Amino acid sequence: MRLIATLFLLLTLALPVPSLAQNTAPGPRIHDPNAAPDDPDRQALEKEMLKKANQERQAQLRRDTERLYQLSTQLKQYVDKSNENTLSLDVIKKAEEIEKLAHSVKEKMKGN
Repeated sequence: MRLIATLFLLLTLALPVPSLAQNTAPGPRIHDPNAAPDDPDRQALEKEMLKKANQERQAQLRRDTERLYQLSTQLKQYVDKSNENTLSLDVIKKAEEIEKLAHSVKEKMKGN
């Protein structure tokens, strides 16, 4: 039961993804040594690239959190079918998969 509580806590931490839409984390920078530092074209290009990178990260977070939800639902079904004397290998594998995905989501939320 403690495992389920921990997994749902991880899932809960991953759910407030929409708030990241307002966060503009720094992304990859293009460095053109020939461009002037205040070149408006360069700044616009960097801004557009940053925007696209953030949109892709946000889309990946949505996909990952949806997968986390599906996995945790499957895990709950497996646990509900088991009893105190049996622990299915599927339960352990599902929990490991959730753990890896939750870690990935956490890192993406940090902008890494």
